[in-house]
Amino acid sequence: MTPSTLPVIPENAPFTPEQRAWLNGLLAGLLFGSSPSSTSATRPSLRIAVLYASQSGTAEGLARKLAKELKAQGHAPAVATLVGYTPSALAAEKHALILASTYGDGDAPDGVQPFYEQLCFEHFPRFENLTYAVLALGDRHYEHFCKFGRDLDIKLASLGANRICDCVECDVDVSEPFERWKSAVVPRLNEFAGRLESKNPASLESGLLPAGGPAISVLAKSPAPEASTAYSRDNPALAPVVDKKDLTHRESLKTTIHLAFSIEELGIRYEAGDACGVVPRNDANLVAEILQALQCNGNEQVQCGKAGLTTLHDALTHHVQITRLTRKMVSEYAARGNCKALLALLAPGNQQQLDAYLYGRGLVDLLVECPGVLADPADLVAMLPRLSPRLYSISSSPAAHAGQIHTTVAVVRFTAHNRERGGVCSTFFADRTQIADRLPIYIQPNKKFRLPHADTPIIMIGPGTGIAPFRGFLHERRALGAKGRNWLFFGAQHAATDYLYREELEAMQADGHLTRLDTAFSRDQQNKIYVQDQMMMQAPLFWRWLQDGANVYVCGDASRMAKDVDAALHSIIATQGGLSVQGAEEYVASMKEAHRYHRDVY
Repeated sequence: MTPSTLPVIPENAPFTPEQRAWLNGLLAGLLFGSSPSSTSATRPSLRIAVLYASQSGTAEGLARKLAKELKAQGHAPAVATLVGYTPSALAAEKHALILASTYGDGDAPDGVQPFYEQLCFEHFPRFENLTYAVLALGDRHYEHFCKFGRDLDIKLASLGANRICDCVECDVDVSEPFERWKSAVVPRLNEFAGRLESKNPASLESGLLPAGGPAISVLAKSPAPEASTAYSRDNPALAPVVDKKDLTHRESLKTTIHLAFSIEELGIRYEAGDACGVVPRNDANLVAEILQALQCNGNEQVQCGKAGLTTLHDALTHHVQITRLTRKMVSEYAARGNCKALLALLAPGNQQQLDAYLYGRGLVDLLVECPGVLADPADLVAMLPRLSPRLYSISSSPAAHAGQIHTTVAVVRFTAHNRERGGVCSTFFADRTQIADRLPIYIQPNKKFRLPHADTPIIMIGPGTGIAPFRGFLHERRALGAKGRNWLFFGAQHAATDYLYREELEAMQADGHLTRLDTAFSRDQQNKIYVQDQMMMQAPLFWRWLQDGANVYVCGDASRMAKDVDAALHSIIATQGGLSVQGAEEYVASMKEAHRYHRDVY
């Protein structure tokens, strides 16, 4: 037999092109004594499950980045979501790297909870043969920071799995902790591969693959993200502002604004339900105050992450977070200046006091309360986290608002420690953004918050700025001629001052496009009424819509509203459906599995 007559793996075989090429090379090696690839890497290769639990897409993006780097190291990563994944599948793996976001009030992301519940409450084999590491993602603004990732790490260890390294926690700026986690994980995996090779170089049972051989993964491959544009958080588009107006009355206790960007010439595409990422700019007055406290003029040259060499003023304005403190910032600052009061707060057992100190304070507070610590501006920039983009649910429809993206933004202002403070991006919009300004934006897809078939009824529950995606849904369904019924629950404090998009909603209700509109203005009567109370008042009708196959959508505050709405949903199903508590839980679980219960909460 000559090479020209060598049998090959057919193209319609259930393998990727890389797997097919490697197997063909293996056949050649068996028949002619050659290696599968004379140019392939000689280092050992592990099959590694890279698993992610993602809500907004950050964990998924990091998982895919990690997989590329593992492949470059010669390993064979298999990327999969934990949605629909099972503990038994995990128990079959030898090596797993898990990137887990915390969602809502310390919970697993939507769709991942069944996996975690099975892991916790059902009987599965122990995980002594599994080595793993967890990267936990979260936001320190929330009480239960990184809780799901921490809990998952602890649970796997309790079931006998072997940690590669300690769980690493990420705040909204994930770059540094992600790199730190990788630097701990990858060398250990390479070490494992070397040990396995010395014991049994060709054994697939051990989780080791022949050098250069790609993984034939037992995991279902997740579809690649839809690339709607080359723009991203690291490469945003400069979109002109074409509309800006207040949605709340000047007498309202809250200010909410409507902001529209033109994307007509940018080639940006999005779907109803997606989010718009905005890269904000820090307040120039606050930057000036920080420079004064540092006794700097702002022209000092500093190295600033991906921005490279730039001025201190530019770094403080565009690239680093200055409005809130983290434990790491305080720890580094206290150590440099031997600040005894701060060091006492950082001592074991003082977490509650430290949390109270961190709340509402920013960089300027450190510089004023403990002056003279930093002599070199480069030291300051090095200790500050990256200024992260802010995500806003898009409140427009690509079909109805061609060439534009609309956002609905609540302006955050508060007083803390004798200083007026505010949200970085919301005050940037409200105070320092004008029509025709070009702002850096990008699209963050939200594939779990999509409209159903055109004939399917939908129930939308969105108080306050939670109405944003539902305004987009309503306009999208009208523009596309969808026949499905639409029901909206909206809530705010006062109808006279806080009724967002009132004219649009009432016009849609009048012409029948908005089948039902139920509002809850909590302060307009003696007893406070919220959207969950309106749900209970309409329980029989709500149940009939569910029986008709309605999809339920919830958007808004995770800590209270989303919990109360979920409890009301369970109560309606139990009482109207004649079900037990467990029966109602199973009904809701089946809705989630059928993609009929969607939550975008924060």
